Amino acid sequence: MALEVKVGVKGMTCASCVARVERALKRAPGVEEARVNLTTEEAFLRLQEGVDLGEVLKQVEEAGYEPVVARAEIPVKGMTCAACVARVERALKKLPGVLSAHVNLATEKAFVEYLPDTVTLPRLRQAIRDAGYEPLEVAQEEKRAPAYPLDLLIALPFAFLTLLLSMGPMLLPLPHLPPLFQVLTALPVLYAGRRFFRQALAEIRHRSLGMSTLVALGAGSAYLYSFLVLLFPTLFPEEARHLYLEAGAVILALILLGKHLEEKAKGKASEAIRKLLALRPKTARVVQEGEEKEIPAEALIPGDLVRVLPGERIPADGVVVEGFSHVDEAMLTGEPIPKAKKPGDEVVGGTVNGEGPLLIRVSRVGEATVLAQMARLVEEAQAYKPRVQEVADRIASVFVPIVLIIALITFTLWILYGPGLSYAFVALLSVLLIACPCAMGLATPAAIAVATGRAAQLGLLFRKGTALEALARADTVVLDKTGTLTQGKPTLTERLGFALDPLEALRLAAALERGSEHPIAKAVLDAAKDLSIPEAQAVRALPGEGIEGVVEGKKLYLGGPALMERLGVALPKEAWELSEKGYTPLYLADGERLLAAFGVFDPPKPEARRVVAALKALGLKPVLLTGDHPIPARRVAEALGIEEVLAGVRPEGKVEAIRHLQAQGRKVIFVGDGINDAAALAQADAGIALATGTDIAVEAGDVILLSPSLESLVDAILLARRTLRTIYLNFFWAYAYNILLIPVAAGILYPFTGLLLNPMLAAGAMTLSSLFVLSNSLRLKGFQPRSFTVA
Repeated sequence: MALEVKVGVKGMTCASCVARVERALKRAPGVEEARVNLTTEEAFLRLQEGVDLGEVLKQVEEAGYEPVVARAEIPVKGMTCAACVARVERALKKLPGVLSAHVNLATEKAFVEYLPDTVTLPRLRQAIRDAGYEPLEVAQEEKRAPAYPLDLLIALPFAFLTLLLSMGPMLLPLPHLPPLFQVLTALPVLYAGRRFFRQALAEIRHRSLGMSTLVALGAGSAYLYSFLVLLFPTLFPEEARHLYLEAGAVILALILLGKHLEEKAKGKASEAIRKLLALRPKTARVVQEGEEKEIPAEALIPGDLVRVLPGERIPADGVVVEGFSHVDEAMLTGEPIPKAKKPGDEVVGGTVNGEGPLLIRVSRVGEATVLAQMARLVEEAQAYKPRVQEVADRIASVFVPIVLIIALITFTLWILYGPGLSYAFVALLSVLLIACPCAMGLATPAAIAVATGRAAQLGLLFRKGTALEALARADTVVLDKTGTLTQGKPTLTERLGFALDPLEALRLAAALERGSEHPIAKAVLDAAKDLSIPEAQAVRALPGEGIEGVVEGKKLYLGGPALMERLGVALPKEAWELSEKGYTPLYLADGERLLAAFGVFDPPKPEARRVVAALKALGLKPVLLTGDHPIPARRVAEALGIEEVLAGVRPEGKVEAIRHLQAQGRKVIFVGDGINDAAALAQADAGIALATGTDIAVEAGDVILLSPSLESLVDAILLARRTLRTIYLNFFWAYAYNILLIPVAAGILYPFTGLLLNPMLAAGAMTLSSLFVLSNSLRLKGFQPRSFTVA
């Protein structure tokens, strides 16, 4: 059956744009028809069933236009296990126009990428509702009361009373009371556990069985069997006329308790985001016409002037206009030492002002602030599912039906070969109750939620959850030199004149470099700041070589050895020796002869050698990648202990260099500045970008290091490895638990020990399984930075 979708397309200006988009769309496999409307900026598509919509949109992007894609984060109430997650994801993915849907059980949220011209947010919510769950508005989620306490207050005391009435007389000198008393104490527990029965009906109706089905069948069977024995005792053999009301009541009470503890643990798993957002102050002191007025911080707009007193939190992102102070940016970078701030410096909302008052001009508010971006990036990373979780989801989707089959086979075998009906019933209940799909559903999201939250507290932002897995599996770390391994503040320390006086040559070189943002250009301009710098015309950058332009009527070239070689300019021995001394050489020529040479030195970061040693100790191979000349590059590499150097690589060649390493079977991490290295960051298995100032919206890079220290790179790798180990341990427990205990519940030990697992113990074991997974994941909160030290 053909599928019809509407896609918004940005960037079209004329009829030729329309034709280009239509051609691009028709090239995509599975597109039967494509019509584009310039007025509404929409494309109408008829697609074959099963077509990958993402691939179709890729054609639009490759044609140079932007498809309109929306992202929604929908809180979902009522999910209890991996089967629930699978059901919600299936319901969302069925909708035309949904590109991807990931549901996180730990944070109880659905993350959906969709085409807003085809499917609306209310329709997404309705799909979740149709699947048997309750989609919440963000405001509803903030007001949401804890789900279990009230029912738990009813269930625990009444379950205890039911157990006391049933088993108390066997253990204590208590009178045997009529069964009616057990019924009266067990019924309130049945009411308290009503959610499981309601959810089970929804699961059965949608033909997707989960934990609630098992609990409802287990506890419901205990209640039903007991009521039938009380009402129609003659239907049962005398030895089978037992009541199991205490089992049903205790089962429901234990599972409610387990779910309550699970809710609390899940809350702890994602509390890092709440803590981040809680750093925003509620009010701000605005200065208007010389007067100060306190207003709600959310009412600030860009351009407002805000006074921040010592010890106060800064209410929004901005620039210091007046005052000097030190600001504690630990929440942003993880660094405990406050940073000095003066007029012109950027500050971030939520950070704490130190000893001096500051006047700040607001630059970003609301969702545009660094704090809001951090919270958004953490939540997006938490939606990720590693490959192991995808396998687990497929298993979880068939797990409950398999358990039901095992339970029926167990019951049948006990009826045929066991001592009596009561034994068969106990084994049936135990199998239903001990099987735990909840632990499978929590194994990954709980660990990732804790890890990404802890990472944010340490100044490590995971933009993509895939980075956790890629970092943990990597064997090679490619490090850009300038600004990554070095301080990124090169200084011009050597000047050699050949056909020109060195100062005159520096004046001309500065004219060519004026306006450039390259660190070496800044070094030249800093050295020439006291000179009279002329204007340059026809300035043109020569990628990977340098720059050319006309200064005072002369055509001049400024660049490295590659440029001089192309121009055929001979370099005297003194000019060559700059490289051998460890400087980055910069040559000024007129096209025929060398006019002057400069030596630029960018010292390595103090921690760079320690970081390289730490990477090696972790079994990683460090590689230095730079556009610099091989000789100074090797000098830096030797000083830091790096054996493998890829030097003289042009910006466009960095991608090819990483591809070459990947072709050797290596898993590559690339560490760069996130701006000049965007393509290389995207090509690597994991791209790590160093944020500059307060710009954390680095488009390239799977991980952003907010800390100025390169040691946070080691922290990111260590945290990723520990997270993956935690996920594997969670899965080992979840599967080992089920594989070992389901046969025990079925009675495999009975022939040898004469013992049969009590259904109440089975329910308790089920609860403990989920709590183990959550508590194991919460151990990641204790991850400490710099935990890997090298002498």
